[in-house]
Formats: sequence, C-alpha cells, structure tokens
Amino acid sequence: MQDQLIHIRQIYKQFAGNPVLKGVDLTLNKGEVFAIVGGNGAGKSTLMKIITGLYRPDEGEIVVEGEAVSFHQPADAHKHGIYLVPQEPLIFPNMTIRENVTIGFHENKAECEKRIKHYLSVLGWNLDINRKGFSLSIAEQQLVELLRGLIRNAKILILDEPTSTLTFSEINSLFSTIKKLTTDGLGVFYITHRLTEIFELANSVAVLRDGVISAKGAVKDFTYEKLLDGLMPEQSNKTSVSHVDESSKDKTAKVKNFNTPSSKSLMPVLSVRDLSGYRFQDVTFELYPGEILGIAGVVGAGRTELASAIFGLDPWDSGEVFLLQENIKGFSLRERINRGLVYVPEDRHQHGIFSIASIKMNITSTILHRFKHLFLPFKQEKDISTKAIDNLKVVTTGQNQLIGNLSGGNQQKVVLSKYLETGPKAIILDEPTRGIDAGARGDIYKMIDELKDKGLAVILISSDTEEIVQLSDRVLVMHEGRMTSSILKENLTVDSITSAAFGIKKELKAL
Repeated sequence: MQDQLIHIRQIYKQFAGNPVLKGVDLTLNKGEVFAIVGGNGAGKSTLMKIITGLYRPDEGEIVVEGEAVSFHQPADAHKHGIYLVPQEPLIFPNMTIRENVTIGFHENKAECEKRIKHYLSVLGWNLDINRKGFSLSIAEQQLVELLRGLIRNAKILILDEPTSTLTFSEINSLFSTIKKLTTDGLGVFYITHRLTEIFELANSVAVLRDGVISAKGAVKDFTYEKLLDGLMPEQSNKTSVSHVDESSKDKTAKVKNFNTPSSKSLMPVLSVRDLSGYRFQDVTFELYPGEILGIAGVVGAGRTELASAIFGLDPWDSGEVFLLQENIKGFSLRERINRGLVYVPEDRHQHGIFSIASIKMNITSTILHRFKHLFLPFKQEKDISTKAIDNLKVVTTGQNQLIGNLSGGNQQKVVLSKYLETGPKAIILDEPTRGIDAGARGDIYKMIDELKDKGLAVILISSDTEEIVQLSDRVLVMHEGRMTSSILKENLTVDSITSAAFGIKKELKAL
C-alpha cells in the first residue's frame, strides 16, 4: 500500500447515454511503467482525461497516495503530481524552452532555473533553454513537455503514444529517460499501440476493450497471443493472419501487390504508387469502379495523412497518384474535384461544413464555380437541395435551416450530399459515421452501398472495425505508416483486421 501512487476504482463514464468506461480498476505503483493498450474507441483517452481532471467520472473513485481526490480541472491533478505528456506536444513556437517550461509556474525564477538545470543534468539532456520552440524537433518538444511536468514535482506521468513520430534512436533515448525517472520512484502510465514496446519497457499491462479491462497483469505473464486475445471482441471467430506480407518483417521493405479487384478487366479509377509522406511510407494500391476499399489501422497509423495527401490537402514526399490514368501531382484541389476525386474529411466541423450557412448553401457550395454568378438561380438551388435532402433523409425544418442547428448525423448527410453534387468517380470517406446515432449510421451505410452499385469507387477509412468488415469488398491494413496486409472479402473478420493493425504476426515472427 505504501508504494501505491494512484488507485482508480470502478470508474464509469458515458456520453449522451453511450457507455464509454464500464467499471475500470487500475493501480500504479512507485517506479512502475504501466502500459495501457486498446483498439480505437476502447476508452483509453477518456480514462486518461478523467485521471488528469479534464473529465469527471459518473461513478467511481480516484485515490492518490492513500487520499481520495476529486479533480475539477487539470490544475487539481497537477497539485497531486499528475501530468500528461500529450501525443502532439503543445509548444509555443515563439517562446524559448525556458518560457515554454515555466509558463503558468508561480515559484520564483531562481528556483525554476535550478530545477530545470537539475533535471537536464540528471537525465543527460543537452538542451539550450534559450532556443525558440519553432526550432525544436518532435523529440525535443517531448522533452520540453516532460520538463514541464518534472519541475512541477510530477509523481505520475501519463505518456500518450510518445513514440508515434520518433526515430529509432529517439525512441531509445526516450526509453532511457523513462527508466531513469522510474528508478527514482516516479510512476508512468504508458499508452501505446506498439506491442513490442510493452515487452521492452513496461512492468504491468492492461488491455482496454469496449470500456472494460479485458486483461491485466505483470508483463512477464503475457505473450503477444494473450494480448491479442484481450484485444479481440468477445465471442469472435479466431482466424489466422496468413495474409500478412512476409516483407513486413523488414520495416524498410516496400509493400506492394495488394491489388485484387473484383474484375481485372476494369481500368482502375485511382492508382497510388510508392507514395510516401508525413506518417506514411511506400504505399501502393489500386481502386476500381464499384469497389469499396477499406483502409484500417489504429489511430496514428497514417490513414488520414495518406488520404489527405492523395486528395492534395497536404504534399507527399515521393511516389505517384493517377486518377483515371492521369498523373495528378501538379493538380489543384479544384482540378482534382473537377476530374472526379473528392474527400469527405474526418472533422466535419473544421473541414466539412459552413456552420453559419443554410443547408441548401452548404449542399450547393461545391458547384458554384460552374455558374457565371456567385449565387445559383433560386429554383435550381432549391431543386438540388430538395433532392439531396430527400435522398439522404436529412431531418430538418427546411432547406433554409442553419446547418449548425442540425444533429451530427444530419450534418454528416449534408456534407456527403455536397460532395456528391460534384459527380465524383472516386470518393474518400474518412470516418463517415463518427459521432452519429444508429439511425443516421444506417442511412449512410445504405448510401455507401448505393454509390458502389452506381459504379463509384469508394475508399472507406474507419476506426470501427465492424463497419469496415460490413461494408468493404477488400481491406488494406496500415501499421506504423505502412500497408502491411490485404484482406479479401471472404477472409474479412474483426480478428483478422485487429491482428494486422497491431502488427501481431510481424512481431511474433521477429521473436
């Protein structure tokens, strides 16, 4: 009991009636690295936000060093020595390292400087604290985040996917730092999708699945297979992962030949060849008319970054993309849309809707350039909007209603409608049912199937593995930025996708 840093007891949390955490129990001791692993939507982030005071639990108790606590904000957690190092460091680019570390710190400057120098010396970090934030690498930004916590006397560090953007040498350096800190009694919750890291770094591990702990214990008592069992849905049919490409044992190998169209006589709508960019490497595949191609993987695998680059929102470093056999590298977004490629983004609020505009203005916003004037003729705009609203069963008081006043599911239907008005030949759907209710989800599933029947080529990116299995004709699985497997319809199961997404077979072969 005296070594116990934090005990999380029977934590429950739900949002809008949807249970996210269902009685979670965890204990972190001094000097321990406790790994937490789980699929997309398992509840990891929600649990960590409760521990750090961003959310309050509906039920349950948090005990820190023997004292029951109630956090209303992150500052309360900081007072009890709990600090989160986020996956994406929050660094002010025009401030120095010293200023970034000490922002919000109320002790005198001399004491602050003393603590910073102490930790830089103990941990062997060669950082000039006068450097500006914009000059720092991702690894250096993480060190700054760690320093923020350490000078605030952190006893419990939460590291959220800390190695997702680090090089091999930077990962080794981070692990060395963690081991030094835990030697001095600090405890670490370590969230990761990389199972190899659990066996290399952690003392204990818990697997979160659908809001419950499905497996928990000392790392020495686990194997890759046992972790995989904890990740799999209950009552699932276990299948072998024979589809994993043998070259995945070598992280530098290019993964190719994933193309198995339903009809080889068809010309591909989209061809992606050896494409590399931010968070993805050497991706090759082809997309055919009337095909729903699922792209699966855990958060951070590079799926959205790949889609964004293909569509042209972000640049790629090398490789080629062909739309109807035409190289589109130099094309603007408008040219890509005109030629039949559209992208329905993951974040509809930031990239999908004009929240202060009407439904009809949102629906017709993608085709204004086809007309001589800024606005469509009233009757034509009305007819287009009426047809779109009817086709997708948008629940609304009328086409003049502000889209911001619609439910999430109906907003998503409008987003889909506006892109379909462009007459696409290939459509990339990134998390098309995220945050919407079951009824709207069913309508969108039906719409996706109808697009397929009409001959459109569809790329479906989803964190919902069951959704991928239900809708896809073929699935490509990404793991750490690479396409590591291709699964045909007849072999599609939640298990086969989950295994490939976590790189299970690759890691087993590497032992």
